[in-house]
Amino acid sequence: MNYDIKDIKLAAQGRNKIEWAEKSMPVLRIIRQRFEKEKTLKGVKLSACLHVTAETANLMRTLKAGGAELRLCASNPLSTQDEVAASLVKDFGVQVFAVKGENKETYYRHLNQSLDQRPNITMDDGADLVSELHSKRIDLLKNIIGGTEETTTGVIRLRSMEKTGTLAFPVIAVNDSLTKHMFDNRYGTGQSTLDGVLRATNFLLAGSTMVVAGYGWCGRGLAMRGKGMGANVIVTEIDNVKALEALMDGFNVMPMAQAAKVGDVFITVTGDINVVRPEHFKAMKDGAIVCNSGHFNVELDLAGLRKVAKAKREVRPLVEEYTMPSGRHVIILAEGRLINLATAEGHPASVMDMSFANQSLAAETLAKKGRTMQKKVYSLPQEMDQQIAGLKLKAMGVKVDTLTPEQKKYLASWEMGT
Repeated sequence: MNYDIKDIKLAAQGRNKIEWAEKSMPVLRIIRQRFEKEKTLKGVKLSACLHVTAETANLMRTLKAGGAELRLCASNPLSTQDEVAASLVKDFGVQVFAVKGENKETYYRHLNQSLDQRPNITMDDGADLVSELHSKRIDLLKNIIGGTEETTTGVIRLRSMEKTGTLAFPVIAVNDSLTKHMFDNRYGTGQSTLDGVLRATNFLLAGSTMVVAGYGWCGRGLAMRGKGMGANVIVTEIDNVKALEALMDGFNVMPMAQAAKVGDVFITVTGDINVVRPEHFKAMKDGAIVCNSGHFNVELDLAGLRKVAKAKREVRPLVEEYTMPSGRHVIILAEGRLINLATAEGHPASVMDMSFANQSLAAETLAKKGRTMQKKVYSLPQEMDQQIAGLKLKAMGVKVDTLTPEQKKYLASWEMGT
């Protein structure tokens, strides 16, 4: 096998984590059992750029059960669980290229090693594989049936490519599925982000002022969880409707320049660049904690911070203290990378169960229909959302009502009136 991981001897520890996560992933398990019988992905070469976690490992097991030939690399240098990578290689025969803490050069080498198998389907979390294919590995495009995309940031990039006519193959935006973004982004990000902050700092949220930059699904979940833990939550936004929604949900809304003066903890979830800049860092309280839970570390202008800071030191693992000209200190967590994966374990398995069920079904859709699809960004059918939600409810022992024939007729009729 071809792979590049930290230490194959970590495999036993990794297998325990994978099996533990699987207990909370019943929907994916049902899909895997069907894939095992139908071999719906037989002969398909699939290259994935995802967070290498125990939950992702169970997605890889499902795709492999369907017959896919797999290569997996990390979508973030700090998100890899090295023991999981080892188990995937040793126990499940997946070619993995990921080491926690890898530098930029290694990151892109791994990205290209995952593409070296000349894949038919790509699976992205941030559109890095798609970007690499369209810029540096153009020779591989003729092999591609299609791709899938896991996260909001990647979908934004892909829609931009579609709009300019540069997208060379169809991509399914898994993030658009309700059973992905409503649950993964809101409940997954909401919980795992605060988990990462607390593990890194042991900070008391109750009574503090927490600033959430962005009120999309991730921001909504984060603000809700922060409020539930006793924090006074401030939301910053550029969208009038979302800002109004945050206000109606009971949160304070103000510009970052104003929030910078009063916040104790700052968390960005916007997907945009330089959300927190040097002028904001300079205005912050002594000891203000700043981190990012959007996709890339560009949300924090760390280059600008380094230029204005007098000194920097590591005070705890992945916790850096910058001394400002005023003598105050600003704390940056996880080098501005995804805090929920760098210092915690990412989303709970029960949430990723639905996200990766969507990924599996998207890969199956591409294998069956990809060659007839246009070069555009697609969403999965709403019926799949209903199917996944139904399987999840069943696994949780929850039943719902069904329409009677009379009710169905009423909803479909215009003659019956009121």
